[in-house]
Amino acid sequence: MIKEKRTPMDLMDDIYSLAYWMTGSETSANELVNITYLNVDDKTPEREVFKTFRECYFDSLDEDVPPSSSESPWTPNECAGVSLRQRFADIKLSVLLSEIPGLRHRDISEIIGKPLDTIRLWLFSGRQSLAEGLLSFDAPLLHTVSIKKGVYYEKT
Repeated sequence: MIKEKRTPMDLMDDIYSLAYWMTGSETSANELVNITYLNVDDKTPEREVFKTFRECYFDSLDEDVPPSSSESPWTPNECAGVSLRQRFADIKLSVLLSEIPGLRHRDISEIIGKPLDTIRLWLFSGRQSLAEGLLSFDAPLLHTVSIKKGVYYEKT
């Protein structure tokens, strides 16, 4: 269980690392951290800081989410793509929450809002992808950005 002793300021490095891994961009990571910290105060419990981060991340993705009207220019395939993108992001965030701040499976389950068994499956498959090089510290996150464990750099 998360010990509610770390303050939001104590978590800033972890939140930035999560933001960078999720966005693949320094600029986007900084923006996401700023938005997250605008929505918490100095008494916000650790778990709530991570939940707020997740909500802010998905809010940033919502700019690309199709409207729910019947006159939407989005096709069903595009709507399914958004849902798939959000699921992939939750899987990635689950692995990152386990690896960066070292959260337990139960805490990740509460932050993500999915059953514990789902989180365990996601962590297993996410780590397996990491081991197979599909999601590695050296693999490109975007076409121009790669991350080595503990070192961020841009490829030229």
